[in-house]
Amino acid sequence: MSNSTHPQSDYLHLLSQQFPTIQAASTAIISLTAQLSLPKGTEHFVSDVHGEYEALCHLLENGSGSIRRRIDEEFHDSLAASDRQHLATLIYYPRQKLPLMLEIVDDKHEWYRVTLLRLIQVARAESSKYPRTTLEGFLSEPFADLLEELLSEQEHIPNRVEYYHGIVETIIATSSADAFVVALGELIQQLAIARLHVIGDIYDRGPGAHLILDMLMDHHSVDVQWGNHDIVWMGAAAGSEACIANVIRICLRYGGVDTLETGHGISLLPLASYALDAYAEDPCTQFQPSQAADLELTSHERLLMARMHKAISIMQFKLEGQIIRRRPHYHMESRLLLDKIDLEQGTVQVEGVVYPLLDIHFPKLDPQHPYELTAAEQSVVDRLKLSFLHSQRLQNHVRFLFSRGSIYLVHNGNLLFHGCIPMKEDGAFLPFKTAGEEFTAKAHMDLADRVARQGYFNTADAEQEQYGMDAMWCLWGGSQSPLFGKKKMATFERYFIADPAAHVEKRNAYYDLRDDRDAVGKILQEFGLDPDTGHIINGHVPVRVGRGESPVRAGGRLIVIDGGFAKAYQRQTVIAGYTLVYNSHGLLLAAHQPFESTRRAIGEEVDIDSRTEILEQNTVRIRVGDTDLGRQIRQRLEELDALLHAYRTGLIKEA
Repeated sequence: MSNSTHPQSDYLHLLSQQFPTIQAASTAIISLTAQLSLPKGTEHFVSDVHGEYEALCHLLENGSGSIRRRIDEEFHDSLAASDRQHLATLIYYPRQKLPLMLEIVDDKHEWYRVTLLRLIQVARAESSKYPRTTLEGFLSEPFADLLEELLSEQEHIPNRVEYYHGIVETIIATSSADAFVVALGELIQQLAIARLHVIGDIYDRGPGAHLILDMLMDHHSVDVQWGNHDIVWMGAAAGSEACIANVIRICLRYGGVDTLETGHGISLLPLASYALDAYAEDPCTQFQPSQAADLELTSHERLLMARMHKAISIMQFKLEGQIIRRRPHYHMESRLLLDKIDLEQGTVQVEGVVYPLLDIHFPKLDPQHPYELTAAEQSVVDRLKLSFLHSQRLQNHVRFLFSRGSIYLVHNGNLLFHGCIPMKEDGAFLPFKTAGEEFTAKAHMDLADRVARQGYFNTADAEQEQYGMDAMWCLWGGSQSPLFGKKKMATFERYFIADPAAHVEKRNAYYDLRDDRDAVGKILQEFGLDPDTGHIINGHVPVRVGRGESPVRAGGRLIVIDGGFAKAYQRQTVIAGYTLVYNSHGLLLAAHQPFESTRRAIGEEVDIDSRTEILEQNTVRIRVGDTDLGRQIRQRLEELDALLHAYRTGLIKEA
């Protein structure tokens, strides 16, 4: 058989189109081999940001404090602390801070010269981990060539000193200094974070989820592990009526209407018109917007929102009941509560216990057919669905979540997921059963990931599409959902039952086993990781620091980084979120205090107060060769070596 028909030969012929000569292949081998020796890039992990756009922006702009630490390292002997803070704020917010700083400068030429040289010094230090080819991707036009020159540190060579200073002087003389300061500040921000991991729950609670998604879509290297608050929006974008009802209900409860209407162009007018008519005489006391929502509303506006809130909640319970009935393998029959309501007695039966109802006004509930929407309700749902399906911004965001996101991620020896691995109390994995098959742990997560994509993309098969949309709703709040991790979502009980015992949402056994190193090691092994060196990194359940809870569990093998980004949770957590940093020296956990405002961060240079704890410090610095990227590079080197051999033995001709 001819060599040309061998699969490897076919691949090498394709590879030769990219590297058409011996010199091209050799140069690539040299460059890639050198890259293996560079320090690994810095990974940042955040979780449960819940729409807190300003706080997240500030953390990314300051690299969770890493940029200030870099400035301190570079200038601790030459600059006062106040001057180091001025420089840090300029890097975080170059466009906004620059004009404010120039207002109080007497000699602008000298200020530009000193500031540019300091920024170049910080940028050089941050760029030292990157190969030239990667660094080129960060350099913005029209200054890319000049930036590349300035970042090449050769000032110890006498002939280069005047050259570098000449560039800086010319930048100032040509009135390009402002633009150059901005370019350097934004470059440093990008260089500080080589890879950003967002471990779920971008949506809900706070007002800026749409702005966060816009920002993440522009980030140079980011992945997302879906949270249950993300998957319900993804299901809504796919057209799941139950997910749509949940999204709208949460926005009405927590004051997120602007996210829907202004952020995504989704009109709630059909719901408002319906609610004014259907609940005209209902005070809807249990459906007033949450006190945690920072809203300035008139009494009339609050009443309208409460009526809309109740109307969509009743539709939600009906739509969810329809899913539960057509998907018995979800085992959620205990959540069928509308048929357990006794309107004459004013009670409801939940899991065998009869409770008095706080609200007995159910004008659109047919006791004979409790899970059927009325014609008017179906009309509202249909119009809302069209709004979700035709919101271009929402669809762009959700496509991004599918392309850059997943249920879980294994990366550089760590396992990232939002919620839990469903487990039994004895530490065994809890099986999910469907169509006569059982799926546990990794297989369950893989199945969930696949069917969610099916629900969004498989529009050619209506049955499979519906199955996938139902699965996304189940992932939002199902009893076996790895994103939710609780026996039930007690939404109905919180609205209609006073007894707090009915509100309890029992967690999956995983949350009790997180301190068990053997259980955590078993999970790591299930996903192909070393239980002695790997880590599980997740969020979902806020760490209540005020109660003495620790984010570090199972002897350091599991780290929970939901520390309360959302203001709604900060009374419980005391802090305002964690950021995990994994750099070439090891693991650092940063605990952040509440962010006040971008205005104060710029004008008064009020930074986020962060406390950093070293979790693991390596005695030998981690190199690119020790990472997943290193394994990919070694695979590429093997292929290039084979191509080089093929050139030299005459199997493939140079171009």
